[in-house]
Parts: sequence; C-alpha cells; structure tokens
Amino acid sequence: MHTIIGHVMISIGVTFLFLGALGIYRFPDVYNRLQAGTKATTLGSFFTIVGVGIVNPAWIFKTAIIAFFILLASPISSHALGRGSYKSGVSLWKGTVYDHYRRVSKHGEIKDE
Repeated sequence: MHTIIGHVMISIGVTFLFLGALGIYRFPDVYNRLQAGTKATTLGSFFTIVGVGIVNPAWIFKTAIIAFFILLASPISSHALGRGSYKSGVSLWKGTVYDHYRRVSKHGEIKDE
C-alpha cells in the first residue's frame, strides 16, 4: 500500500514540475516566471522527494533532510533573484498593474505615496 501512495505522490510531484516548466515558458516577464518556477518546482520537488521516501522507507531520513532544505532554500533564492533583477533595472511586464516593490526604500522602510 505504501508503494502506491509513494507513486501517487511522485506523480503529483512530476505534474507540478511539468506545470512549473510550462509556466516558465508561457509567462511574459522574469518576475512572473520566477513565481511560476519557484512555487511549482518547490511543490513538485517536495512531493517527488516525499514519494521516494515513502516508496523506500530506508531513505526517509535522507529525503526528509533534502525536502527541508528545498523548502527553506527555494523561496530565499527566488527572492534574491527577483530583488537583484529589480535593482538591476529589469523592466516589469507592460500589463503589470501595480509595482509593490517601488514603495520600499533602500533600507527596507515603506515610503508613503
């Protein structure tokens, strides 16, 4: 039974990874692509790794450490990439309605408009 559950989780993970890759291809600018790539691939990797740990219980400790590292590192790295892109002048998509980051000063304080 645990083999079936593990394979279902691996399939869910692969689906998320595929949708993340599709989002990276389809979205218009770097910021939207970052969002698609980060959220979908984090979930996809997490489900895949947990599924592997369920299929092979001897690896559960190793897969738990890997899953924790991915859940911790992926949002941090995407934030750094997005902030670096914004600070280096990568323009927003022309359909962007509101630039939330524009209100934040160099020191992290929110400026009133």
